[in-house]
Amino acid sequence: MNQTLKRQVGLFGAVMLGLGSILGTGVFVSIGIAAGIAGPSVIIAIVLAAFVATCNALSSAQLAASHAVSGGAYEYGYKYLHPTLGFTAGWMFLCAKSASAATAALGFAGYLLQPFDVDGTLTRTLIAAATCLAMTGIVLGGIRRSNVTNTVIVSFTLLSLITLVVMCLPKVIGTSGGFEPFFASENQSSWSKAQSLLQATALMFVAYTGYGRIATLGEEVHEPRKTIPRAIIVTLVVSATLYLLVGLVCIGTVGAEALETDTESNAAPLEVVAASLNMPAIKWMIWIGAMTAMLGVLLNLVLGLSRVLLAMGRRGDMPAVTTKINASGTTPYVAVIAVGIFMTGLVFLGDVKTTWSFSAFTVLTYYAINNLAALRIAKADQLYPRIFPICGLCSCLFLAYWVDWQIWCVGLGLIIIGLLWHVIRRPQREQVQ
Repeated sequence: MNQTLKRQVGLFGAVMLGLGSILGTGVFVSIGIAAGIAGPSVIIAIVLAAFVATCNALSSAQLAASHAVSGGAYEYGYKYLHPTLGFTAGWMFLCAKSASAATAALGFAGYLLQPFDVDGTLTRTLIAAATCLAMTGIVLGGIRRSNVTNTVIVSFTLLSLITLVVMCLPKVIGTSGGFEPFFASENQSSWSKAQSLLQATALMFVAYTGYGRIATLGEEVHEPRKTIPRAIIVTLVVSATLYLLVGLVCIGTVGAEALETDTESNAAPLEVVAASLNMPAIKWMIWIGAMTAMLGVLLNLVLGLSRVLLAMGRRGDMPAVTTKINASGTTPYVAVIAVGIFMTGLVFLGDVKTTWSFSAFTVLTYYAINNLAALRIAKADQLYPRIFPICGLCSCLFLAYWVDWQIWCVGLGLIIIGLLWHVIRRPQREQVQ
């Protein structure tokens, strides 16, 4: 008989977990990556991605409220669609969020090394790997301890971002220098500009998807039918507002080219914005805020990944050992250790753009299945109109097309590998059932 996790998370804790998952790599790294692709029109990409995220968020809220167990779209796919689609969603989540974790760890290391003028991919990679292992250790202490740590981290991150926006606004208001040309290059054709914008939107969408962590932890949330939808909506409104404001002041202050250059060299684009203010206190605040944000993302990714792995183990899609929960019923400790080791290995790719682009393809696949499952909920149980999962499904499939073809090949290859594993595990699933 499978053990269940205790419900220990209320509305405030759920919102903070959502913000801790979103306000990290997305705002401190991915804006720089997307600006390098789309130029100042990354502002449009942020808005478009927010719309796509809203549709997906409402689907996630509806599913989590009606089926409040650990596992997210993996469980929803099994319940409302087909075991193969459920497994694909779970497998894509493990791949996507492990890549996001690697990006966050590399971003943390990039910001950490920035003041010391240390130039070396190996040094940054080793620090990132050690950070992954440290966050894994904190999560092993249980969700209550993880939530307290996350709340402290998110509070400082919010303070640093709001301070940056307030200090940069006077430089941005009344000037248009950083926003010209608005698209990536004047030499691009209209079609190329549209391609760049859509690719940037796909990458920025990933920056919002931390709200799904609330749904993934559904088994541990008090009154899930009421708490989860409220927490997801509040989280998304706060994060979308901050993303837009930060994007505007960053482009207006230093321009898209400077953001791209610093992202490629140090994975720390907001540091160059803070440095342009010539105010050491602000620069140090952003430096610390960026690092705490990356740690928050890592912490929440270990939480989310371990819960999906736990759910997959319960159904026999992963080894039974991943279902082991500690005596107090607060931590699936084997699953936590397993995801910690896996995301540490991905860190050694060493390239934030590669890890983030890979995450974009896999997470768009995951949320396409999530929206498809939301369409299968009985009409009497629907919290929101069906137009939201329809828009979410179509936008996920459309945006996935604009990810680099090399990433497509890797992603499709991983899906095939995962489905082969799913077939191999059939006898174990039948035993569990």
